Amino acid sequence: MTLRLALFQPDIPQNTGTMLRMAACLGLAADIIEPAGFPVSDRHFRRAGMDYVDHVAIRRHVSWAAFEAARKLEGARLVLATTGAELAYTDFAFAPGDIVLLGRESAGVPAEVHAAADARITVPMRPGLRSLNVAVAAAMIVGEALRQTGGFGLSA
Repeated sequence: MTLRLALFQPDIPQNTGTMLRMAACLGLAADIIEPAGFPVSDRHFRRAGMDYVDHVAIRRHVSWAAFEAARKLEGARLVLATTGAELAYTDFAFAPGDIVLLGRESAGVPAEVHAAADARITVPMRPGLRSLNVAVAAAMIVGEALRQTGGFGLSA
């Protein structure tokens, strides 16, 4: 099973494009849970993702409920990246097939999404600072997940 990157209602096209470019380069599949705060065909989104966006398997879900239904059918574990977690991403045991979910840049995720997560992880930061850029956090977490699951043995 392939590790997946899921984006909950992303609202900055450049960050979304950057994360999808990362997903393409690292061999991850991606999910976009709509509504997004921009048209997914937005030129900023396409510029940030460049032609890499064409090399990632992207599933778009019209709502959180649609995403959850698909996830439950697959039996995939949902790992939420959140500033509200206690567990550092480096202390979490990732598994192939996990879905790493990142929230909206402006608001994170609502309580029902927190409740649905099988695990909640965070990137530890210095006290008094709120959060990292979502694309930076995604790269750190996905890098650790791939390291743990042997996912860096990419084939062309």
